[in-house]
Amino acid sequence: MDLSLSGEEEDLRQAARKFARTEVLPIADRMDREDYFPRELFRHLGAQGFLGITVPEEYGGLGLSYVGQALVLEEIARVSPALALSVGAHSNLFADNVARNASEAQREAFLPPVVSGEAIGALALTEPDAGSDAVAIRTRAERHGADYLLNGTKQFITNGPVADELLVYAKTAPTSGARGISAFLVRSKSPGFSVTRSLDKMGMRGSPTGELAFQDVRVPADQLVGSENGGVRIMMNGLNVERAVLAAIPVGILAECLERSTAYAREREQFGRKIGHFQLIQEKLANMYTDLEASRLLLYAALQRVTDDPRSLRAAAAALTFASEASTRAALEAVQIHGGYGYMRDLPLERLARDAKLLEIGAGTSEIRRLIVARELLGPGFGQ
Repeated sequence: MDLSLSGEEEDLRQAARKFARTEVLPIADRMDREDYFPRELFRHLGAQGFLGITVPEEYGGLGLSYVGQALVLEEIARVSPALALSVGAHSNLFADNVARNASEAQREAFLPPVVSGEAIGALALTEPDAGSDAVAIRTRAERHGADYLLNGTKQFITNGPVADELLVYAKTAPTSGARGISAFLVRSKSPGFSVTRSLDKMGMRGSPTGELAFQDVRVPADQLVGSENGGVRIMMNGLNVERAVLAAIPVGILAECLERSTAYAREREQFGRKIGHFQLIQEKLANMYTDLEASRLLLYAALQRVTDDPRSLRAAAAALTFASEASTRAALEAVQIHGGYGYMRDLPLERLARDAKLLEIGAGTSEIRRLIVARELLGPGFGQ
């Protein structure tokens, strides 16, 4: 597998790095302290093309690969994992899903404002009693003439409190299990839709997470994505691509922790020596580097795998599991290397540690992802 970046991808990386350092870095601390969502920044992201990396050019996107999308998320995550999470939910969970699965008319109506950053996108899947068990959702969509009526509750929805456009999963045949799920495009201005609660999180602050309610929300039948009762394919392929692409966020955290820790070890003196001379510090840096390189290799392999075959699950699940756990370790080790300074909020390290932990939980917990890997390795008959 060729891991080298094309000239276009390297240019994209450099542009994303410059944007992150000039426009995101100055507000990253405010986002965390105030749980502040910089909506205007999405328009700037859109103007740079960062919100439609994989969206075809006819809808305003760049028409590039998942590698390009991952590069942007990695560079943003080095400065603000929270913003990277919201950008990922917006550009991958919503926009990429719509670009791959929606009709031509739906793409024309829903994609351009999301790609430009004028509208915020979100995916509404998780429910109070359906987290990792995604097919156990209870939200209902009943056909009434030319419309569907949506009723139910969604929870832990990234961008939910600020979203303008949502991809919503609901049961259209409740007794049919996974074969009774459908996907719908829903505008947040629809009567009956409400944000019942914005959630206060340990980390990823500034990336809004909310509880959403649908009470007789009328959705035109032409906003059904794909076929009725055919939503589970969209759901599972979407989750698989999501895991692969979002693995770029912990890679960004790892890269930032390694760079800061290496620089500090060269400068900080204790007992008359730079702490980089101490073997226990060297061990931490070596482990961080190894985890970063392994995570990046797993990330690129997963991106290639989901591009070739979105139905193959283990590469994406393994990449996000390894990278997320490695990023938590790296952030805590970076705090340790920096000592008392690392524990202070003057540095972003404690924020990176809090942010990293969510990546072991979202898009299926680490435990669920390991089951996905093992069951695909074992083959049919080992699903339970």
